[in-house]
Amino acid sequence: MSSRAFKHTDYFAFTKERPDRKIIKDDWILETIKYPQKIEIQKDGRIRKWKYINEVEKYLRIILLEDGETVHNAFFDRNFKEE
Repeated sequence: MSSRAFKHTDYFAFTKERPDRKIIKDDWILETIKYPQKIEIQKDGRIRKWKYINEVEKYLRIILLEDGETVHNAFFDRNFKEE
């Protein structure tokens, strides 16, 4: 595990190195975890959280493990529609 300000899976560390994900700031991830605009629980118990990131004008989706604090994935969700 790296020195990030949050717990994460090895999968997250691997995918975070992709060019389309390198621009995602840790601060945006932390904001999304703490102040999501929407939350859903997946059937497998993982937690989805979304937040609009003004700086890039996109919605960021974070997937947390069942513990509610370990980041498994983070990406810009092109299909998210605010209700």
